[in-house]
Amino acid sequence: MADIWWKADALDLHQLSDRVSSVYVERSHVDREDNAVVIVNRQETVRVPAAMVAVLLLGPGTRVTHGAIGLLADSGTAVCWVGEQGVRLYAAGLGLSRGAGLLTRQAWLVSRPKERLGVARAMYGMRFPGEDVSEATMQQLRGREGARIRKLYQAHSRRTGVAWTKREYKAGDAFAAGDDLNRLLSAANAALYGICHAVVVGLGASPGLGFVHTGSALSFVLDVADLYKAEYTIPLAFDLAAQGLTEERDARIGLRDRIAEDRLLGRIVRDVKELLTPGGVEFPEEDVNELWDERLGSVPGGVNWSMADAAYVSVIGPELEAG
Repeated sequence: MADIWWKADALDLHQLSDRVSSVYVERSHVDREDNAVVIVNRQETVRVPAAMVAVLLLGPGTRVTHGAIGLLADSGTAVCWVGEQGVRLYAAGLGLSRGAGLLTRQAWLVSRPKERLGVARAMYGMRFPGEDVSEATMQQLRGREGARIRKLYQAHSRRTGVAWTKREYKAGDAFAAGDDLNRLLSAANAALYGICHAVVVGLGASPGLGFVHTGSALSFVLDVADLYKAEYTIPLAFDLAAQGLTEERDARIGLRDRIAEDRLLGRIVRDVKELLTPGGVEFPEEDVNELWDERLGSVPGGVNWSMADAAYVSVIGPELEAG
């Protein structure tokens, strides 16, 4: 019914990097009781402290109350409505951040080819430790990544004894094509996408403004998830297939355990910030009500600027009595 991935320390409940990575729910009723989200179905009832969760994934057959969504929003927990087995993302709510500083920075980077290429190189640099990619073109980076992934599949096939032919994936229905290994890869990747989406939204960045991927509402989520597939989802899928564990839930729980062991959520937070912020500059997360100004940069909102911008001062006396 609900897969709770890992528990944070009591003093760090409100930090995104230390929260439970995700809770997946399907065929259940989600409600609020005090400061906890209550998940109910015919078999059991589970109470989940809202502030401990990074993302709540709502699968098919789920009903959720207004009170539950309000509590999750106040707690900074991202809420995603997903398809069967968590493969497709249909909608998502707000995350932890209420500021737009990181989003503005991301838009600046992605809209300038030189800076965008710099971020893309940095992403590939994370995947190719010890290699110099500072002068590589996008075509060269894509070719190098393709060769690396092909060798990785072959190496894990030899390590586990699981046969590997090619990656098969049918858009919109990841489990309709391919063998058990391909289906495990699709399931593990889907869970990884949900976690990366929660971090991106939680930090106040845009899931759609990608640097390598483009054209999708989840382009940046795909960019971020690609940083970890070689280390997490690919070896996990081969290990599970070698053990005969071929259900979608096996992939989700297996990824959960590895995330818990390595504290991956905190690493994703650090990596996204490193990619988007210059020299580790922190952007404020509070909700700031300001107005853009072409000369000053920004001015306070909530001000009647018809008076503030006036070049004169009016002095109005009392009305004269009739008579």
